[in-house]
Amino acid sequence: MLVYPAGLDVSSSALRFLAARLREHRRSAGTRWRRLTAGRQALLVLAHLRNGHPYAQLAAGFGVGTTTAYRYVAEAVDLLAALAPTLAEAVWTASTKAFVILDGTLLPIDRIAADRPFYSGKHKKHGMNVQVLADPAGRLLWASPALPGAIHDVRAAREHGILDALAEVGIRCWADKGYQGAGGTVRVPYRDRWETLSAGQRAVNVSHAKIRALGEQAVATLKSWRLLRKLRCSTTRITALVQAVLTLHLAVSA
Repeated sequence: MLVYPAGLDVSSSALRFLAARLREHRRSAGTRWRRLTAGRQALLVLAHLRNGHPYAQLAAGFGVGTTTAYRYVAEAVDLLAALAPTLAEAVWTASTKAFVILDGTLLPIDRIAADRPFYSGKHKKHGMNVQVLADPAGRLLWASPALPGAIHDVRAAREHGILDALAEVGIRCWADKGYQGAGGTVRVPYRDRWETLSAGQRAVNVSHAKIRALGEQAVATLKSWRLLRKLRCSTTRITALVQAVLTLHLAVSA
């Protein structure tokens, strides 16, 4: 396999943060020697998450075996996922904001047509449903565990307890039409056709759309980590990957 240098559009603070966590983990585990230093392991993991490089390519680039590359990534992802904020912590942060924006996104996965639980009728593809909370500026606050793509947004929000958590502390929440019937503090646009809406309802929907569009920035932030644009791993690993990306983003943006 040919090896070539490649760029990585990630802040150096992300590399320092991950490397520091890996060093702490190695000390606590009593690890004496590894083929790669904590800094090199961190770089390998960031290349996988940010650019979506496969394990064989990473192994060749860093001079390790494919199995070793997999173990390095799995170790770091689990470590980062454990540091991700809980929903309760995200809601506490959101309580200091004027409102939050709730949106759902589909992370495409590599599945055959027979895997119906993962098929999203809305997006016409297989994937995993992830719920995202953003602040009024569109900054990513929290991302949920992944559920099969066939689950609708409002059901996913209920299963994660998002709606109850927001209502309990009275946080106003803007969401799209996929959250019709959510109740509580969730605000959705009028659902009728544009021509049947009154002038006031149209104005409300236009204003609502402008606010909700900011939430798409949070989804874009999540998917700027290219691994999440097309996942080919086991679906049981996707939640950990999402939580790892969330931890890195929040650590860098803090």
